[in-house]
Amino acid sequence: MATPPVIDWLLAGDVAAAYVTTRDLLGREDPGLQARIATEGVGAALLAARAPDGHWGRGFYRPKWTSSHYTLLQLGQIGLAPQNAEARETVGLILDGCKADDGGVSPSPPAKPSDACINGMALGYASWFGASEDELRSVVDLLLREVVADGGFNCRHNRPGVRVTHSSVHTTVCVIEGITAYLSAGAAYRADELERARSSAAEFLLRHRLLRSERTGEVIRAEFTGLHYPARWHYDILRGLDSLAAAGIPRDERMDESLSIIHARRRADGRWTPSRAYPGLTHVPNERVGAPSPWVTLIAERVLLAYPD
Repeated sequence: MATPPVIDWLLAGDVAAAYVTTRDLLGREDPGLQARIATEGVGAALLAARAPDGHWGRGFYRPKWTSSHYTLLQLGQIGLAPQNAEARETVGLILDGCKADDGGVSPSPPAKPSDACINGMALGYASWFGASEDELRSVVDLLLREVVADGGFNCRHNRPGVRVTHSSVHTTVCVIEGITAYLSAGAAYRADELERARSSAAEFLLRHRLLRSERTGEVIRAEFTGLHYPARWHYDILRGLDSLAAAGIPRDERMDESLSIIHARRRADGRWTPSRAYPGLTHVPNERVGAPSPWVTLIAERVLLAYPD
C-alpha cells in the first residue's frame, strides 16, 4: 500500500490524478472531485483543444497523439465523467462516421480493414463515455472475429494475404482493456464470448510472463520493462499487469518477474519515474524523465494493491 506521504502527494497534484487516487487506491468515489477534471488541470487542457467540428487534431486518428481517438483514450483513463457532453458527442461522431465495411472503426473507411488494436481502444473509451450496445455491436463482432489461434490479438490478423499465427502484446493489451470497459459498463451483447476472449488473451500474456518470448525465453523488447505514461497503443509490463488487475485475473506466479521489476523501480521516497515518452504531438507536456511521475506512481500502486506480496 502506498505510504501516507505518497498518497498526500498524489492528492495534492492534478485533480485527475487526485480523483483516480481516491477511487482506486483509497476505494471511494468522489463525484465532486471527478467533476473538477473538466475544468481544471490536464482534463481541462485536453477538452480545450477540441475543435468546433467536434474532433480533436485532424479527426478520428490523425495526428498521433492529438487526434480524437487518442484524446478520448486519455480522457477516459484520467477519469473524466462519463456524462461529459463533449466527449460523448465525439464518440458519437466516430461511431457514426468512421466505421469500415467490416464493422470496426477505421482511419480510412469504408474499404480498408479495421485494426483490432484501434478497435480495442475505441471499445474502451466508447464504453466509458456511454455508447449504446447497438452502437458497439459491430465493434464487438469484429473483435471476436479477430481472436488469433494462440488466444491473443494481432492488428495484422485480418490483412488480405497475411497469415498471422502469433499475437501481438500491444494489440492484446488494448483489447483486454476494451473488453473490461465494455463489460464494466454492464453491456450484455456477446458478453460471455467476450469474457472467454479476455481470459484467453490474459493467458497469452501470462504464457509470455508479460515480457518474454515463448520460443527463446528472451525479453521480447527492452522497452517492455520500462514504465510509460501515457502508453497510447504501446505495451509495457506496467500496462500489462494493470490490464490483468482490472480484468480481475488472479495472482499468478508468471507475473512475479514483472512485479519484481516494478518493486525494484520504486524510489526510496516511494515514488516512480517514467521512461522516455513515445514521440509525437501532444496536447499537454509529457512527464519529465527522471522526475517522480504521479501517473506512473498511481498505476504502479494500483497494480501492487491488486497483486500484493
